[in-house]
Amino acid sequence: QMHERPHIPKGIASNPFDDEGAATKDRELVRSGVLEGYVLGSYSARRLGLKTTGNAGGIHNLIVATPGSALEERSILRRMHTGLLVTELMGQGVNGVTGDYSRGASGFWVENGVIAYPVHEVTIAGNLRQMYRDIVALGDDLDIRGGIRTGSVLIGEMTIAGE
Repeated sequence: QMHERPHIPKGIASNPFDDEGAATKDRELVRSGVLEGYVLGSYSARRLGLKTTGNAGGIHNLIVATPGSALEERSILRRMHTGLLVTELMGQGVNGVTGDYSRGASGFWVENGVIAYPVHEVTIAGNLRQMYRDIVALGDDLDIRGGIRTGSVLIGEMTIAGE
């Protein structure tokens, strides 16, 4: 599920109007894996022959959740079995045209579903389209500090480089 909630009290991305003065409203963007709405300012809407969605300047409190099926961190680690638990990302390595993704990361190496040791200065890479396809689970640890609210995301496979 992905929904926009622009009127959350004290939400960092809350706003009654977008950058063009269009009113914002609660909207469902993805429900049960089906796209229900676009994120459009007046220019994009006009080009597509649609109406603005009140999103000039961006999204307002995007919430990504899986009601009833989000997992706690321990369950995510067990499901991962072996891999990298990323706790910090560095840089901005996303190509908006191709979807190629490459960023510096640090966190912990996981073996047999248990944190084994810390990992620093590695690079993770993939392609956004494939990363979205490879989402295995979402965590119940919703981070509400930013304009996009989501829990941990378990991705089935990515490239990891570093020592």
